[in-house]
Amino acid sequence: MNANSDLDDQAPTPNGDLMLQTVAMPADTNPAGDIFAGWLVSQMDIAGAIKAVNVTHTRVVTVAIDSMHFLTSVRIGSVVSCYAEVVEVGRTSVRVKMEVWIDYHNSPEPIKVTECEIVYVSVNPQGQTVPIEQ
Repeated sequence: MNANSDLDDQAPTPNGDLMLQTVAMPADTNPAGDIFAGWLVSQMDIAGAIKAVNVTHTRVVTVAIDSMHFLTSVRIGSVVSCYAEVVEVGRTSVRVKMEVWIDYHNSPEPIKVTECEIVYVSVNPQGQTVPIEQ
């Protein structure tokens, strides 16, 4: 018997820490009734910034978001969960891997929607880049 067979049978699960959870509402939809991708990216940016601030203990600003592919649409009423994991801490920046998963009332397990990496830079109150104390 393969030692990993039990792991192979398990459904995929989110990576990282749950940083934000919200419900997709009708006001967040496009005319076709799907949740706007921009709304979802906004939630990811908020969740990632929370994670970055936990590392830097400073104000952070978003400087880059890598490519993102949507695996499924998000329906009204879905519980949207944003997970974050620190990938790299540089001199002034933090790279955070983001994953978004949804639970819908009739889905048997969470469904992965998208993932990306977001880079945040540590700044002072005047918006000038500052080193991260490590």
